[in-house]
Parts: sequence; structure tokens; C-alpha cells
Amino acid sequence: MTVTTIEKLGQHVGQTVTLQGWVYSRTSKGKLHFVQMRDGSGVVQCVLFKNNVGDELFEAVSRAGQESSLVLTGLVKAEPRAPGGFEIDVSSGAVLQLAAEGYPITPKEHGIDFLLEHRHLWLRSRRPWAILRIRHTIMMALRNFFDSRGFVCVDSPIFTPNACEGTSTLFEVPYFDSTAYLTQSGQLYAEAAALAFGKVYTFGPTFRAEKSKTRRHLTEFWMLEPEMAYAGLDDVMQLAEDMLCHVVDVVLKTRRTELAVLERDLSKLEAIKPPFPRMTYDEACAVLAANPESKHVAGDDFGAPDETIISNQFDRPVMVHRYPAAIKAFYMKRDPADPTKCLSVDVLGSEGVGEIIGGSQREDDLELLLSRIRHEQLPEDFFQWYLDLRRYGSVPHAGFGLGLERTVAWVCGVEHVREVIPFPRTIYRIHP
Repeated sequence: MTVTTIEKLGQHVGQTVTLQGWVYSRTSKGKLHFVQMRDGSGVVQCVLFKNNVGDELFEAVSRAGQESSLVLTGLVKAEPRAPGGFEIDVSSGAVLQLAAEGYPITPKEHGIDFLLEHRHLWLRSRRPWAILRIRHTIMMALRNFFDSRGFVCVDSPIFTPNACEGTSTLFEVPYFDSTAYLTQSGQLYAEAAALAFGKVYTFGPTFRAEKSKTRRHLTEFWMLEPEMAYAGLDDVMQLAEDMLCHVVDVVLKTRRTELAVLERDLSKLEAIKPPFPRMTYDEACAVLAANPESKHVAGDDFGAPDETIISNQFDRPVMVHRYPAAIKAFYMKRDPADPTKCLSVDVLGSEGVGEIIGGSQREDDLELLLSRIRHEQLPEDFFQWYLDLRRYGSVPHAGFGLGLERTVAWVCGVEHVREVIPFPRTIYRIHP
């Protein structure tokens, strides 16, 4: 007997298959059970007629409430009215476990705190199911994109001796006889790897001890950070554009079912085509100055409301480049045409979601970099290894960081990033 999954039923129409899963819902009418069965890949209606399955299985299913586990065998039929377009005419099977009564997640409305407290069970519901399958696809598309372009994946450490930018938003961890910190970024290590391999990327969890309660922040999140030797700001912007277009294209081609569950407006995603609009920081400031709702002061960094105003001007991501050097990190290279600006870029997602990518060309001059480390009063001893990258074979190089959760939220049309990571960590939540 062929054991398959619900998402592959289209390959088995007219065949008898076995499915392994759980009861999503059940209705009964006399000698008929209609079981909505889920198996992690989808949901399908299974029809059990008492005369076909026998008394034992029929009675067992009649006692099987939501999330009871079962194995069913039956004929696959095309049925446009059924979920997924297929139906199983069950001939045999078994109930493996009758779920306890009182399953917490019911069809009624639940508050977000209740759902997060039961995140281990909420994952089984349709909305998180759709979101996290899209997250998986985005992660796969990102890796495939960089792998196909000759980038080498280099894992960066999670324990670090200091922050990459000298900030105070660090999680401190006892480390034998000293103190370590959970990484905020893999960038500095990616720079070292880029001068060894040419083109690299890191992809893993990062941590920020920011006491932020906005819809865009988590204390633990994933970052993808490519870094390229012999590259500049224009190379970074082109790479980011190509990457985002590829990711959205893959999701549109492979996750239509999940997007439908989320009731995602596909026209918004179909508009993500090159070229992306590009504007300087000064041009973006002019947009804000003309908007009566903006409170932005020229020279300051953009806050979330500012990014929303700017991104709402376009139907696709917009790239804002050449920010004031004074408000950006010490390692960003100054613009030779205007040293008050740096060769940096933020990519703001469409539909007002704000920054999803931040990148720059890195300062490759040893003395300039050292002077900035001293100006920022950063621990010079810690950065000696980083300065070595400028002592031995320094070249123009550039890269960016993509926030995975913000990207997934943007693609899914989800308001808050806590929904797009399996088990979110915020300033108020570390359970389950």
C-alpha cells in the first residue's frame, strides 16, 4: 500500500493510498463520518461509510475528537468542493490515540496571549501552518539563491566577546572565568570569511536585548548576511534586489495554498519586480518634509512611522541610500563625493512594513577604521583581529543583513513578527 502525504494526493487520483495524521475536525451523519484530516502537509476530507469500514473503525472514529491521531487507507477521488480538491473514500484504518477532551485551541476567538501561551499547540492551526511553511520556503529560496551564485555559507559564532557595533543591547552570558555575549550579528566574521573565500553568507539566530514592544522586534531572530570581496554599494543594492525578487517569485510559484489560507492579496506580491526605486537619504527626507503627519527631523535616522510613509509611496521595495555617517555604524565607508554621508543602504519593504535589509560598503582603510573605533570609544583590543583584515590584503568589500522574520511577515502580509517564528521570544515571553 502506498503511504503518501496530503499535498501529494494529486499524483494518486484513482489509487488507494494510506495517510497518517490527526483529526482536524469531524462531523457525523448516521452511518457516515466526515473527517477533516491533517498531516502537516495539508488538510483533506476523509469519508467513512460504516458498511465499508466495519463497526470497529467506525466506532473508534466516532469517539475521536480533535487532534486524535489516526491512520486511514482509501481511494483518492477528485472533488472540487472538498478542501484541497480531493477526497478519500476510506476502506480501512486505525485510531492510534484518542486525544484528551478539552483541546485548548477551538474554532472560537482566542486572545494573542492565550495563543502564545499555547504556541506548542497553536502551531497545528491553519494560520501558523501556512505562515511557517512559507517561512521554510523563503529560507530554502535564500540558500538556493546564494548557493547558485557561488557564495559559501560560513557559520558565525553565537558566543562573542563584544558587540559588533559596541551597543549596550547585549545578552550577557557567563563563559567559564569570563563573560561572553550572545551575537547581535555575524557581519564582522563574514567580512573575515569574504577575504578568504570571496563571496560568503552567514545565516542563523541573533539576539538583541532591546526593551522594544513594537510589532517589528523580537529578542531572538534570524539574520541572513552576505558579504562580498571586491564589491561596493551598487553591488549590494543589485544583489538585494535580485534576491528579494527571487524569493517572492518562488513563494508565488510554490505556496499558493498557504497564501490563500492567509487571504494574501497576490497582486501586492506580483508587483515585486525589478527595478526597485532608489532614493538618497536627502530625497527621502524631502518626502517626509512634504507629509504633514511626519515628525522627522532632517539628519536623524528614520523611525518606523517614517519608513512607513516612505515605503507607502511605492508598490515594491524602495532602497534609501547614503545616510548621514554620524547616525550609522563605525565600519561603514564614507562617500568620497560627500564625506558627511556613508555608502549605506536600507531596503524598505512595500505596504509600509519598513526596513527589511540594512547594508553598506565597509571601510577598507586601516587608519580610517582605527580612528573611528577610537572616536566611538570601542574596545580597541577586541577589534585587533578585525583590523588585521585591513592590514593583510584589504580590498573594497560590502554586504548587508536581512531580517528573516520581517521578510516573512512582509511576504505573508502579517502585522506582527511574533507570528512568523515558531516560538517567539520577546521582553515578556520566554515560554513555551
